[in-house]
Amino acid sequence: MKIAWIGTGVMGNSMAGHLIDAGHELFVFNRTKSKTDNLVSRGATLLKEAKEAPLFADVIFTIVGYPKDVEDVYLGENGLITTAKKGQVFVDMTTSSPTLAEKISSEFLKVGAYALDLPVTGGDIGAKNATLSIMAGGDKKVFQEVVLPLVEKLGTSITYFGEAGKGQYTKLANQIAIATTMVSVAESFKFAKEVGLDLESFFKTVSAGSGGSFSMTSYGPRILNNDFKPGSFVHHFIKDMKLALEECEKMNIKLPGLETTYKIYNELEEEVRNTNGTQAISKWYKL
Repeated sequence: MKIAWIGTGVMGNSMAGHLIDAGHELFVFNRTKSKTDNLVSRGATLLKEAKEAPLFADVIFTIVGYPKDVEDVYLGENGLITTAKKGQVFVDMTTSSPTLAEKISSEFLKVGAYALDLPVTGGDIGAKNATLSIMAGGDKKVFQEVVLPLVEKLGTSITYFGEAGKGQYTKLANQIAIATTMVSVAESFKFAKEVGLDLESFFKTVSAGSGGSFSMTSYGPRILNNDFKPGSFVHHFIKDMKLALEECEKMNIKLPGLETTYKIYNELEEEVRNTNGTQAISKWYKL
């Protein structure tokens, strides 16, 4: 199948690579061209502009940074909507706004195309190992017949949640769960350090017991090694939490754990927010 992939950063690069491995013909675009080099060396064709994707591919995947990027790529002056054709399928895997996902789906239906929202969780490790959890919203028939066989190459847990926007709602709920577990990991390490425990031994014990979690297992070792290389950028996580808080405001509900975590991450230095992974919460606790 001819597939286009827009956005080959920390997550997208590995994900696109799995589709090459599966034998698909891949067309790629990224604003920073060098981030596509390894895919091109493996046989992918580089596109000059994102809007070229529908001219060459039947299914177009996107995973970009912020909702404003998603809106620009899909609905902007040079967006995919300008070249989309009847019957084509567009799959956004960015964590973005549920309302925007609904809008994009509605606009693409006007030209006879389908736009689905399939955000993911699992970080850079999940992307590399094709073990992502994928949450789907959009046309169910298109998802089952066209999209599912492709994303099965990217993840091990793939669930359809309903109409357009439902994938994004699910991802925001997931981010709420992660928010408080990141705080719990950092605070447990802080307490253990202050009472004089060996942190390596503490981590091995707790991660194997009821205190264990994905955040503890995945990010605990990085905190211990002062490894702040991003599996998921702090600034992207802040964006996700802001989206979730905006939805909470619409529904008039309060989530104190989410609010606290959002505040802590925003208090990190700007350079840390822009360059570090989410494990950098440890810097706020001065671990």
